[in-house]
Amino acid sequence: MTRRDRLRNRRPCEVYTASISRFDDGRLAEIFLSNSKAGSHSDSAAKDSAVVCSIALQHGVPLETIRRALLRDARGVASSPLGDALDLLAEDGDA
Repeated sequence: MTRRDRLRNRRPCEVYTASISRFDDGRLAEIFLSNSKAGSHSDSAAKDSAVVCSIALQHGVPLETIRRALLRDARGVASSPLGDALDLLAEDGDA
């Protein structure tokens, strides 16, 4: 059996919540993001990025165009909560 690496009892954690709305035809229309640290810079950035994404979607920008424009690491993994949320929707076929 392998040895378990124990975590500290107290450790930093980021939790983001995403909600979506759709057009009548099922296309993604808007996304709302927030995190558990209300009023923090990370919460503000997540909310602002979701607003900009929603406005872009409502002006006809394809979701794939938005996803490709977002920051990613060297492996292609999304570097932001918005990118994570949109990738999850695309993986599930819900985008």
